[in-house]
Amino acid sequence: MPRAGRRGFRRRRDARPRGRRLPGDAAGHTIARRLGVDIGGVAPVDRHVDGVVEMVLDATSRSVEPLTAERLFGWRAALFPTGYSGMTRIAAGQWRGDADGPMQVVSGPMGRRKIHFQVPPADVLAAETARFLAWANAETGEPALVKAGLAHLWFVTLHPFDDGNGRIARAVGDLFLARADGSSQRFYSLSAQIQRERRDYYDVLERTQKGTLDVTGWLLWFLGTLGRAVTSAQATLDTVLVKARFWQRWAGTSLNERQVKLLNRLLDGFEGKLTSSKWAAIAKCSPDTALRDITQLLDLGVLKKPPGGGRSTGYELADQ
Repeated sequence: MPRAGRRGFRRRRDARPRGRRLPGDAAGHTIARRLGVDIGGVAPVDRHVDGVVEMVLDATSRSVEPLTAERLFGWRAALFPTGYSGMTRIAAGQWRGDADGPMQVVSGPMGRRKIHFQVPPADVLAAETARFLAWANAETGEPALVKAGLAHLWFVTLHPFDDGNGRIARAVGDLFLARADGSSQRFYSLSAQIQRERRDYYDVLERTQKGTLDVTGWLLWFLGTLGRAVTSAQATLDTVLVKARFWQRWAGTSLNERQVKLLNRLLDGFEGKLTSSKWAAIAKCSPDTALRDITQLLDLGVLKKPPGGGRSTGYELADQ
């Protein structure tokens, strides 16, 4: 009996980017530990975070090393250190099987399911994966970014594991992007951009997998998404730099916690007018205290009143 690919909502479960966010502290502690940085007294790290970080660090810091079956098995083991995916036991150190029927990408309720894609049968996986790895490790002539897109598509289409394929496919892409950049350091996140555009990701993936061998549409989408990831990272970096310059300028000024909190809100792009009543609500203080906080910042030149304040005066950052 055909079975649906695990993990996801009625389509390629694992191929989709997860909505799950890695806790910042946990990810930071994991990275620090992997890099040999001593940060004593930290809380135990979530095993999911550990596995993802370990896999991505291996893919990017050792990008020049060959991509092998053993390396892929190691990544998968890092994602599932207990040997279970939820309540399901997964086979370690081997490709998926078809004992429960062919794995399919489906959508819709039981009885009315639509098959979007059926992954290659298990009996050809060893040969097909070997062919993929031989191509991955050879000088094949494609531009490096094109090869990153092809590698992601090829791996996720092979779907060689019962679970973990989507995350590993993105790590494979990260490996080739690191090769293209000539560096393990990257200040953009293609995975985050794919998450933002996941509906389009599903659509272009399905069209490509169900169509001919022409992958032009996939590559155009992949490279466009990569470009948007870089643009998004640049915008984030610009915001970070503005914030850093702001606090550098006012580093010697004595400000209370409420003022710091609200100024950070403004620096992060506060929507609408910041009035004294909103200040009081956000800072959890009285209206009189909010007005004193604001008046001090006006006197210092940190805040200003925009022209034409109207009935409810709003405040914004002074020109820096």
